[in-house]
Amino acid sequence: MDLQSLFSVKDKVVLVTGGAKGIGRMISEAFIANGARVYISSRDAAACTAACAELNALPGAATPNSAIPLPADLSSLAECQRLAAELSSRESRLHVLVHNSGATWGEAYDSYPDKAWQKLLTLNLHRVFTLTQLLTPLLSASPSPSNEICLDPGRILHIGSIDALRVPFLPTFAYSATKAGLHHLSRHLAVELGPRGITSNTLACGPFPSKMMAATLSEFGDEIKGANPLGRIGMPADVGGACLFLASRAGAFVNGATVRLDGGVSLVSKM
Repeated sequence: MDLQSLFSVKDKVVLVTGGAKGIGRMISEAFIANGARVYISSRDAAACTAACAELNALPGAATPNSAIPLPADLSSLAECQRLAAELSSRESRLHVLVHNSGATWGEAYDSYPDKAWQKLLTLNLHRVFTLTQLLTPLLSASPSPSNEICLDPGRILHIGSIDALRVPFLPTFAYSATKAGLHHLSRHLAVELGPRGITSNTLACGPFPSKMMAATLSEFGDEIKGANPLGRIGMPADVGGACLFLASRAGAFVNGATVRLDGGVSLVSKM
């Protein structure tokens, strides 16, 4: 198979939650620039609309409407149901679901609030399952008629964190715990949904420039870069390229994997 076909996502239908900003925006841009049709969802409707207008102007955009805003408050069951129903009314197949929406909460142990757990457990973990469950019929792929195996499964990509693999130095207790839960949920879904023609994989992301990381990078940016074996933080091409691989024919046999997308920093001992 030629290189272009092997890594192609042209004409695929993609949903990126939290796709208007930060890592989600980087992922959305990678898919749009390579000919996919991308639905962008977050609770910030204005940000979704603005991001889509900018993405549709990219040279690789297949049409002037390759990026489509589909705002929703993804912490809400009713909103997840509405989003799934609306997407199902527009598309007969969803090729890629990227779970990127999430939140963090940093506060000292002695004052860490109960509401932090409620918020993060719902958005970072519970609604990932909810939305996956609702969109499973759209993601399911039929076997190839010729050989009765699925060569183009639906893909679920979970944007996890290296803080799910190690103990972070910041007091983000609910964040690291919910991301660890997300990593394991992805593996569980890989087993459950594989027979339905759907793969489930996780990107354990290290530091990338985003709103969530802005304060940390502002205060500790030089130290974070210096501690990384590659001497830098993540760039758009890093996360975009990983998603394109997992969503293309090249990544069709990857299922239940956790890819460390961190330059190796999570392997560095703090002792």
